[in-house]
Amino acid sequence: MKISYECGPCFLRQAREALDLSTDDEDLKMEIIREIFEYLSECFKKGTNSNSTGSTMHAIIKERTGCSDPYFREKIEGNELALKYLPDVKRILDEDDSLENYVKIAIIGNILDFGAFTLDDDIESVIKDSLKKDLTVKDIVEFEDSLKTNKKVLYLVDNTGEIVFDKLLLGKIKQYGIDITIAVKSEPILNDACMAEALDAGLDEFGELVEIGAGTVGYVDSKISEEFREIFNDHKFIISKGMGNYEGLTEIDLSSKEIYFLLCAKCNTISRDIGVNLHDMLLFKK
Repeated sequence: MKISYECGPCFLRQAREALDLSTDDEDLKMEIIREIFEYLSECFKKGTNSNSTGSTMHAIIKERTGCSDPYFREKIEGNELALKYLPDVKRILDEDDSLENYVKIAIIGNILDFGAFTLDDDIESVIKDSLKKDLTVKDIVEFEDSLKTNKKVLYLVDNTGEIVFDKLLLGKIKQYGIDITIAVKSEPILNDACMAEALDAGLDEFGELVEIGAGTVGYVDSKISEEFREIFNDHKFIISKGMGNYEGLTEIDLSSKEIYFLLCAKCNTISRDIGVNLHDMLLFKK
């Protein structure tokens, strides 16, 4: 997906947060934010890829501060928040164990995204409200057909915290007798799940865990490893979680894939691109 003018303030907000989490050196933060201004002044233009731009910006911050995982504590916080609400979502699933409800719960998990919300947002209230909402777009019939007709699926996870809710959907998918490959980031970026967090959450109980070969914002096709490219090309059926993966995957040819996007539209640029309202929860086939 290409950037919009609204991505500019969002990049700077993320830069400020990442800098504050990475270092207390005010002089260094001043130097780095100037570098980011210079970088954005060069590349921020119509037609620029949003994922690649954000990935480069965060790479600058990590390299200059020496902090390889600025959101380390926030990832722990995300897991704790998800676990806090796990009994609530399990009660919902006890009352209605339909595939649609499992999908809904997994998408609600996508709200736990410190890349889209500020650290001061009341995320708990957002989750409570979202538990009461229905999906705005739900290609659930097509999704279940794909589960029934394919032998394997590639599941692209998004955030730490969110993966706690992904486990519930992965367990439901296993009931269809389908082999699952679960893809995580190879290096820390924002609060995205890497191998360590996926193992801690127990995702390996549901399928084979693989790394994409990069630590990028969402999916950046030019950055993935050749090993993961083979895995990606070998899968016709793909489940993509989150906005970052949507932004990156819609930049490449998906005509040979059965790909389903599960996400909450948490910014105006994404909402306009898909054609939905802000904060809508979506399951749709691309």
